[in-house]
Amino acid sequence: MFDFFKKNKKKDTTKQPSSSKVAETLFAPATGEFSSIDQVDDPVFSQKMMGDGYAVEPEAGDVYAPVAGTVMSIFPTKHAIYIKTDDDVEVLVHMGIDTVELDGAPFNVTVAEGDQVSAGTQIATVDLDQLTSAGKGKSIVVVFTNLEDFSSLQLTASGQVKHSAEVGSVTTNS
Repeated sequence: MFDFFKKNKKKDTTKQPSSSKVAETLFAPATGEFSSIDQVDDPVFSQKMMGDGYAVEPEAGDVYAPVAGTVMSIFPTKHAIYIKTDDDVEVLVHMGIDTVELDGAPFNVTVAEGDQVSAGTQIATVDLDQLTSAGKGKSIVVVFTNLEDFSSLQLTASGQVKHSAEVGSVTTNS
């Protein structure tokens, strides 16, 4: 079900296919500074070991669904939520950097496995002060774990974004 730890196949996700359709419109999971995944201060993410994606360095602790879909899994440590869209795009929302060892303390997940969420639905809150006190990064990272099944990831945002603002799309060949 999950391919979270598989190696990225290094498919070129920047090419624009000649005939494509948007499989998913993507949204910011938080208000803050937007960046591509290769700018995340964690090699597992920045080297795309789990997949391609993007991140937001949040200003507040509210976390929102970046896509519409079904909540497939909530990690026991509450630091990550896996959502699958109707078009089978697998999306991992990872809260903070190196936060699994905090055993869920700074996280309050507001959805349950099996819930249907719309893009922009609040899915969690994070105590950012607690992350900072523990010496952990605050980035909210959105990772597409099966992007090789689609044509491309197009990111259109940069700089400051507001939660639930459109930030890009995943396309597929028609």
